[in-house]
Amino acid sequence: MTAKELQDKTVEELRAELVELMKSQFNLRMQHATGQLANAAQLKTVRRSIARVKTIIRQKVSK
Repeated sequence: MTAKELQDKTVEELRAELVELMKSQFNLRMQHATGQLANAAQLKTVRRSIARVKTIIRQKVSK
């Protein structure tokens, strides 16, 4: 999801997106630990998406 798409969402929607990303990150970490993760680059993508969502939430709250 691009930063522009995220900026169009409300803070509540962003928080819901953040929860989903955190669940996804947890599942990917568990798959990686058990050797079931086929594409390790997914971890990096999800981690960056989490950072992007947190940044936009912070920008919206401080306005």
